[in-house]
Amino acid sequence: MAMVGLFWFAEDGGVYIGAEPEGNGRAVRLTRDGVQGLGGEQRGEWGWADVRSVVVRDVRIRSARRLVATAAVDIALSLAQMGGDMPGVFEVHVETVDGTTVELDAYMTAATGGYVQSEYDLSVALLDRIVDGTVDVGVLEEWGREHAVEGTRRREEREALLRTWAEGCAVRHRRGGYGP
Repeated sequence: MAMVGLFWFAEDGGVYIGAEPEGNGRAVRLTRDGVQGLGGEQRGEWGWADVRSVVVRDVRIRSARRLVATAAVDIALSLAQMGGDMPGVFEVHVETVDGTTVELDAYMTAATGGYVQSEYDLSVALLDRIVDGTVDVGVLEEWGREHAVEGTRRREEREALLRTWAEGCAVRHRRGGYGP
């Protein structure tokens, strides 16, 4: 697995907002077809043609310096309070074209203690491009199949990947088909 911004890449090509679920854990998965809520009571699927927006809320944002300084404290507290098994949760709101908003939960990785603002901003920009149909989730799935086994990269490399995907991915047209 590998983390890049708010996205988790599984070796099987799965792309998640937040962490990949374990067992009955809750998660939000992105596919070429749309958004899936997984785990517990949040099961559901929404095709990209039916999605108006996907918004993340309550994401812990920290400066790069503070993130490094407090990650160890967060890990220690997590281990002491929950045995290290319960990462932080943030919300993912899926708004459909009919005006319905579905609130889903996603887990961040406990080891990060939060996200750096620049990586968060790039992630949100990429997510917006995915929703508006100008970025193909298939490109992200393929990257996961090829590179997730290598693990999470340094922040500068993750940010470069987010920029590359947002600026240069194949376009997924809502009417079907792919283009440059």
